[in-house]
Amino acid sequence: MAVTRIDCDIHPAVGGTRTTLLPYLSDHWKEQVASRAIDGLDLTSYPPSMPLSGRADWRPSNGTKPGSDLAMVQKGAFEQLGASHAILNVLYGAQAVFDAYMAADFCKAINDWIAAEWLSRDPRLRASIVVPMQDPDLAIEEIERRAGDVRFVSILVLAQGETLLGRRHFWPVYRLAEKYKLPLAIHAGTQYRQAPSSAGWPSHRYEYYFVEAQAFQAQILSLIYEGVFGKFPDLKVVLMESGVSWLPAFMWRANKTWRGVRVEVPWVEREPAAIIRDNFRVTMQPFDAPADTKSVEEIIDQIGSEEMFLFASDYPHWQFDGDDPIPPNLPKSIIDKMCVDNPLETFPRLSLAN
Repeated sequence: MAVTRIDCDIHPAVGGTRTTLLPYLSDHWKEQVASRAIDGLDLTSYPPSMPLSGRADWRPSNGTKPGSDLAMVQKGAFEQLGASHAILNVLYGAQAVFDAYMAADFCKAINDWIAAEWLSRDPRLRASIVVPMQDPDLAIEEIERRAGDVRFVSILVLAQGETLLGRRHFWPVYRLAEKYKLPLAIHAGTQYRQAPSSAGWPSHRYEYYFVEAQAFQAQILSLIYEGVFGKFPDLKVVLMESGVSWLPAFMWRANKTWRGVRVEVPWVEREPAAIIRDNFRVTMQPFDAPADTKSVEEIIDQIGSEEMFLFASDYPHWQFDGDDPIPPNLPKSIIDKMCVDNPLETFPRLSLAN
């Protein structure tokens, strides 16, 4: 099957715990779901009724969640938006519940459901392993359980969790990620353990979504300054739904600050911007850039790497109108790379599954 355009961020929706995941849960959690009437564990980061969570023409007519119908996702991703392959990233409450054992069983159920009811029905689909980062030991168990299936091509975590991702208790997760060639996919979203803003709680959902870039910036700095890439130099980190145009100023400031206070982190031997170019990748929806070609070219040039960009539609999230998910005014050289070459380099297990 020819690989012409790899969509790195598609969101299948869990219809509901009882209607979708129940067959895949352990006996204990099946009983708990029934006796406690557990259902509707949708992340408040992406409430299904919010316009951003589903473009109007991508919402099923029967009122179910956008992204919950395989046939509709196939039509949207492959026929309408032109992908030849797509990576599924499930955003659901398993990533946010406080009970680590509940999180682990729900993550297992999500991964088994995706494998059985999505990946097995369409060879063009791949998926990220959903893991319970509430407990790194349980996350490791789930990675080991699923790593043998090459249709799983990355590890999915949320941008806002309980602690910053560079902390050492997460390092065993990154050891496995490097071992199995699974990039760490950090997606917009929160466990709501603390305020979404670094300065406190916002009044409006608009503010939360806008300031999410702060979380991605904090995670980049944490991973670099804690020394993750010195220990795991081949680890790739994909920023999903992070936006793009904030990167140049962030990279400049990271370099300037590192030069001034690097005595605190002597193990960081290179400029942060160089590490970002080597180890980080970014999906290209949403692409928050000016509308003119010259400004877009300047942003790309300032970032300084054509290898960092990955094609993504973010289906069914409403990031653009029409049938073309490629942001306007991108240089052709970027488009050619971000659609195939960069995804294959970032997700090496994609080629194993062809």
